[in-house]
Amino acid sequence: MSWQDRWEWWQRGVIYQIYPRSFQDSNGDGCGDLRGIIKRLDYLAWLGVEAVWISPFYPSPMKDFGYDISDYKDVHPLFGKMADFDELLAEAHRRNLKVILDLVPNHTSDQHPWFLESASSTSNPKRNWYIWSDPAPDGGPPNNWISEFAGSAWEWHEGTQQYYYHAFLKEQPDLNWRHPEVRAAFYQTMRFWLDKGVDGFRVDVMWHMIKDEHLRNNPHNPDYDPERDSPYHEVIPVYSADQPEVHNVVREMRLVVDEYKNRLLIGEIYLPIEKLVTYYGNEESEAHLPFNFQLIGAPWDADHIRSVVDTYEASLRQHDWPNWVLGNHDKPRLASRIGREQAGVAAMLLLTLRGTPTLYYGDEIGMVDGNIPQEQVKDPRELNCPGRGLGRDPARTPMQWDNGPSAHFTEGVPWLPVNSDYREHNVGDQQRDEHSLLMLYHRLIELRRRESALAVGTYEPLESSANLLAYLRHDHKASFLVVLNLTNEPQSFKPRSRPGTGQVVISTHRESELQEVKDRIDLRPNEGIVVRLASPPERPASSAEGP
Repeated sequence: MSWQDRWEWWQRGVIYQIYPRSFQDSNGDGCGDLRGIIKRLDYLAWLGVEAVWISPFYPSPMKDFGYDISDYKDVHPLFGKMADFDELLAEAHRRNLKVILDLVPNHTSDQHPWFLESASSTSNPKRNWYIWSDPAPDGGPPNNWISEFAGSAWEWHEGTQQYYYHAFLKEQPDLNWRHPEVRAAFYQTMRFWLDKGVDGFRVDVMWHMIKDEHLRNNPHNPDYDPERDSPYHEVIPVYSADQPEVHNVVREMRLVVDEYKNRLLIGEIYLPIEKLVTYYGNEESEAHLPFNFQLIGAPWDADHIRSVVDTYEASLRQHDWPNWVLGNHDKPRLASRIGREQAGVAAMLLLTLRGTPTLYYGDEIGMVDGNIPQEQVKDPRELNCPGRGLGRDPARTPMQWDNGPSAHFTEGVPWLPVNSDYREHNVGDQQRDEHSLLMLYHRLIELRRRESALAVGTYEPLESSANLLAYLRHDHKASFLVVLNLTNEPQSFKPRSRPGTGQVVISTHRESELQEVKDRIDLRPNEGIVVRLASPPERPASSAEGP
């Protein structure tokens, strides 16, 4: 039995997120679709990823671009038909690619039949499928909870003279997950897709799903800065998110997934590490992968990253499997946050840390945030809070496939403007350039798939200067040294005790590859290296010198 057979696919492989509106258009209407994804499956197989996570493509009024769902068991005509999804799933599986769907259980569209029934009268059988409340004594909202998109999270419903709760847009009423019928109906939705053969779910805002039963006010946030922060942060969501009872729901979701073989449950969870890891549950009873976003917001320097990695690793129990995320559809793009010069170092970090990496489409070619003219803004978060840098459109611009018209994303007018730098940064050109960022990703993923030490081996941090990050990845078969220079200055790494001689197998600067390393390693600015050691290290301690 090979080492790959002894580990689950989601442990040994890389997950690739597709935002379907922006990946590939197949019919010239300017929006990406399912047939467009089918067209690009060969690229994903070549890149070497294990699984494709597809953001929502269900029927929706598109107030929040697919995260306001009106039917959980169909496909929005914008993206195609159910037959297109069935073909996508079959073609992905034919290429040994897994398919993960976005599951949005916290809220529906206000056009979903469930909500239309719930809002029809206070005596409707589905009334308590959503969170309704009488006004406060002054006639206003029941409490001070704030929407993620600004303003009160309560919307007055004239027809039934009550408020309903919405953590996001008013067109996205929250389901009442304390109601057993809601749970049963949603678990049937999960089984609908699992029966089709999907390989797992990424659960949207998992930590939001249960709210305080007594609807108590959230405490004021003393650190809130109205000039900088989203209005959502004016209060601390002590009672509107991360309630203890949510773990009961996650356990039940896991039981549904476990009815099927080799399926995956991922949780979107923006919480500190000590709370994040509780979503693994006892004895692996909750999410397989509570998404770890700690590096998305961390300052890009070695000390901070080292602290994040070490704290996270120390918080995991024996059977908790780590994971790392550097970008997604809600946050500024990686290359915009840290600069293109460091993008290769970030790729090496993501693909050599212990745990499952998740890659956001376009990051592999160094896509940066697009410049969206005010008249073309689509994102409701930006429209509701203009000028604060909270908009998500810049991270959702179309994939840059080549240097042809509209980057060959579409033959029509793209729904968001293609980034103006697509002629210099695109898949076609980078596939032909052995020194490109895309080829670095391709080679790192290939090495990771081939070497069990990098995919599932032990992680061992090494001491280094404030400018370097160094660690070992090893198992009984091989040992690798990873050294990352997170600065634009030359740096030197000198182990305190010999880590073993070795050879550079991959570098962000290809001219360094195949070099033998011994006592001292000199790194160029913005360079990261992976060294195959000829023998295991004597002990992990080391030191580093500056330029």
